[in-house]
Amino acid sequence: MTKPQILPSQRHLFDIPADVAYLNCAYMSPLSRAAVAAGEAGMRRKARPWEVTPQDFFTDSERVRALFAQIINATADDIALVPAASYGIAVAAQALPLQAGQSVLTLAEQFPSNVYRWMEKARAANARYVTVPRPADDDWTAAVLSHIDRSTAIVALPHCHWTDGGLLDLIAIRKACNAVGAALCIDATQSLGALPFDVAEIDPDFLAVGGYKWLMGPYSFGYLYVARRWQQAVPLEQNWIARKDSENFAGLVDYKSEYQPGARRFDVGERSNFALTPAAIAALQMLLDWGIENIQATLAARNAAIAERAEAELGLSSAPAHRRAGHFLGLRFGGEVPVDLPARLAAKKVYVSVRGRSMRVTPHLYNSDEDVERLFSVMKTALKR
Repeated sequence: MTKPQILPSQRHLFDIPADVAYLNCAYMSPLSRAAVAAGEAGMRRKARPWEVTPQDFFTDSERVRALFAQIINATADDIALVPAASYGIAVAAQALPLQAGQSVLTLAEQFPSNVYRWMEKARAANARYVTVPRPADDDWTAAVLSHIDRSTAIVALPHCHWTDGGLLDLIAIRKACNAVGAALCIDATQSLGALPFDVAEIDPDFLAVGGYKWLMGPYSFGYLYVARRWQQAVPLEQNWIARKDSENFAGLVDYKSEYQPGARRFDVGERSNFALTPAAIAALQMLLDWGIENIQATLAARNAAIAERAEAELGLSSAPAHRRAGHFLGLRFGGEVPVDLPARLAAKKVYVSVRGRSMRVTPHLYNSDEDVERLFSVMKTALKR
């Protein structure tokens, strides 16, 4: 296996002014210039609908499906196109069985889109909804494993915690799920695109992801991986394009009981978005060109340096490096983060975010050493107030 490379700054590919230090990819990534151009071209295409053919409803959808599949080592048949991670979680919740007395397991302070649907499903089934408390030693994996038992039917987790990047060993958790017959459902919105994920190794039942963060795509465009054992489940929608022979527009009046193959039955209606799909294609191609392993290595090195300086110069701590995702740094203040800190930093054109008790510092390849220097300069001033 080739050793991951540390990549140089790719700022030239983005429209980020020199005086802006945007260290907030966990909030929302910027679109690359190529993605913006592709989206604009798609909008112009919709302005001339007489030039849009029936085949155009399928071509780009299949291309983006195949590109995403490459990122997780899946096939295009395993991928559905969805508008948000919450939509994918809803598909999973509808498909997965849950009986009275069984339990659904999630993390404390987990992102709401991977919580509310499971709470409702547990209530409706007279099952238990179990929350794994935040571990004092940051070992989320051990904490999760200690809560999986014979009653566990569904384990719904992220790959890393959205507030501070706390990392979970999904391979170990998958083994524990197998031992008790539990399903594993992953929301990878805060990791996929920057943290390698192999469905052949982890074997999730469902993997949902919003595409506007680490996948660097447009808002309201996401993906759902469905393991083959669940690809015959009933979809949320009964839209026309998910049915067999939907390519034949003249024959749409001949209703079909069969679906398109694989996970396509779970596609959201109007998935053939003529502006968002080309932008998503450009974003995924850029990530594949960079290499996910290279992205992770580069961001891990930068965040390790930031964490070391933050402790030495600002007295801020973070989870140990081996217990957080390399692309994601949560700085801790020993108490509550000053409420107005993000606003004070933003006034100096330094952008981070606060979630829970952590200030998230989440750079990407568009960042530079100058951005980091600006962060520390502004933080030192802000914390004196």
